[in-house]
Amino acid sequence: MIKTNFLNFKKLCIVTAMCLSLTACAGQSAQMDTTKVIPDPLEPFNRGVTQLNKGLDLIVLDPLAKGYNAVLPEFVRNAIGNFLRNLRAPLYFANNLLQGDVGGAGVSAARFVMNTTVGLGGLFDVAEKQGLNHEEEDFGQTLAVWGLGDGFYLVWPVLGPSSLRDSVGMGVDALADPVRIITFDEGEEWIYYTRNGVEGLHKKAEVVDVLSDLRENSLDYYSAIKSIYEQRRIALIRDHSYDMSTPQGSYDEYDDLDNYEQ
Repeated sequence: MIKTNFLNFKKLCIVTAMCLSLTACAGQSAQMDTTKVIPDPLEPFNRGVTQLNKGLDLIVLDPLAKGYNAVLPEFVRNAIGNFLRNLRAPLYFANNLLQGDVGGAGVSAARFVMNTTVGLGGLFDVAEKQGLNHEEEDFGQTLAVWGLGDGFYLVWPVLGPSSLRDSVGMGVDALADPVRIITFDEGEEWIYYTRNGVEGLHKKAEVVDVLSDLRENSLDYYSAIKSIYEQRRIALIRDHSYDMSTPQGSYDEYDDLDNYEQ
């Protein structure tokens, strides 16, 4: 067991060193991609997958998400969301460091310690009440800060919209996920998969009504989802919040990418 943990730690150190080297190469002056519309050369394929996901939503996921909202009181759903978010705090911390955002890393670390202890394992977001606001960080955002472009738009079955860059980022985050590392090392993989399933259901339940309305009222559901994805990713890269339930004006709300401050 000790040998296995050492090997995992060694691999993590090697990956971290490679990432830091790439950061150094990119330099503090690297400009993020200013593309506001992600290229979509695979549109026929992506539209097909979107239709598949739409069918899965109507038959399976929407009923589950609506049942989740109906059965669980809001305060219980909030506690579940806080707990799941707290489990990903180490990834937020690591990505903040890789982006050169030392202040953000400090906030992520403080949030994790405070919510894990005083917040009873993360069930209560006591850090938010102390002014330590949550900011979602992932490796896709890190790659964007390093200056890597989106690549092309890509829709995954069940997982939904992404891009080539963010798909790579999603894979790296999965490999570096402490929950995955610990549970796989202990032979308790079911915990990792259960966490992912509950997390997916919780996120779906948060936007199920918005997506249902979008399906019914948008002239082109595919284009509407793509636009929302593009705006949300730009907002997250710039450390802005994004609420799907609030109509977004335009990309001008997030103007001047070159003025992004880490």
